[in-house]
Amino acid sequence: MSYTIFLILIFIVAVLLILVIMVQNPKGGGLSSSFGGSTQTMGGVQNTTNFLDKSTWTLATILLALILLSNFAIPRNYTADTKSETENIVNQRDENFDAPATLDTTTPTDSTK
Repeated sequence: MSYTIFLILIFIVAVLLILVIMVQNPKGGGLSSSFGGSTQTMGGVQNTTNFLDKSTWTLATILLALILLSNFAIPRNYTADTKSETENIVNQRDENFDAPATLDTTTPTDSTK
């Protein structure tokens, strides 16, 4: 249940991050250039650029934290009784293996003497 919540939050933050990045212009224009064209410190245009920059870093940090934390919420069905898949295969192979009843341990002798 908690893993599903993490997945939903990761998806929402990723979509918001995509939207914020798409609004920005890599040459410094973006959303702020449509409000005035020049970088003004008093008119709020510079504040728009600062807000988009800070929100990008904040959303990226939140996304990274959610991804790392979701690792602890992944459902795992481990118990002390269960064996690994390799142990099960080895045990099954040993049960199906028909060993010879006796082994010939004598050394061959030279019968031409």
